[in-house]
Amino acid sequence: MPIYLFWGEDDFAIAQAVQKQRDTIVDSNWIQFNYDKIPGDQPDAIVEALNQAMTPVFGMGGRLVWVVESTICQQCSQENLSQLQRILPGIPDNSHLLLTSSKKPDRRLKSTKLLEKHGKVQEFSPISPWKTDELINHVQRIAGEVGVKLTPDATELMAESVGNNTRQLWNELEKLRLYNINQNTALDVDIIGNLVNANNQNSLQLTQAIRQGNSERALQLITDLINRNEPALKIVATLVGQFRTWTIIKLKIESGEKNDQEIAKAADIANPKRLYFLRKELQSFSGQQLLAALPILLELEFNLKRGSNSLATLQSKIIELCQLFVK
Repeated sequence: MPIYLFWGEDDFAIAQAVQKQRDTIVDSNWIQFNYDKIPGDQPDAIVEALNQAMTPVFGMGGRLVWVVESTICQQCSQENLSQLQRILPGIPDNSHLLLTSSKKPDRRLKSTKLLEKHGKVQEFSPISPWKTDELINHVQRIAGEVGVKLTPDATELMAESVGNNTRQLWNELEKLRLYNINQNTALDVDIIGNLVNANNQNSLQLTQAIRQGNSERALQLITDLINRNEPALKIVATLVGQFRTWTIIKLKIESGEKNDQEIAKAADIANPKRLYFLRKELQSFSGQQLLAALPILLELEFNLKRGSNSLATLQSKIIELCQLFVK
């Protein structure tokens, strides 16, 4: 189908996907004639895009019409809907209409249903920080595209270091590709540890410092992360993900559940073998302690979204969290 809807908050991944589509569809010698980029906030954006999509291709290759930040799947007038219903089925195979949006499509709208019927809808949302297996698979896929070979341990360390930041992942892998350009060997953990900026790994270290009740270490990690321009809300997302996982596992264990498959399913862990290590981490504290941490994290997130000073807010709440786990 020559119709696409890309949506999600991972703007870098969307940009990469759009670039790939353009390189595949449009002949570089005819790009001025066969490529259109239309701002979605224009009142007539969708009408203009449909008209361009129906314009015959000039020269070689195909045509790509891209509507940036389209609002058609959040609100759609009857006039625009009528245009979509009339034109979408008739778009030529060599003409491609691409809509992108950071917002989730409203599947109740007729416009969304129409795009789902006639085109391809793809989500580009960041992977949840606690979904370790998905992050590892994500690293493997992007490393393959960039052309970087990593050992299994190095792949896992890269996932821990970069987390769900697709832009940083591409940048770090490109740096590794240039480092290893004259060799065909798989890079190991020593290289990753020396060359990769480990912002997300520091966030995970922060969760461990809190779990140990180590306020001094936790505050130092917070300062390091903020000094590296790590977004405060991203730090909180990592904390929430880790404490959510810990809480579910601990409460399942305390309830008498012994089946690792069931515990892993409840905690959204793809590989139940990880529970062996997670159980060790959870031995020294209770489910009630973990439950008490969740409202603090919720308040921390709320205060940051209201515009509170990032460093000061993080510091005060991190101290509060550490006090829950002081032995």
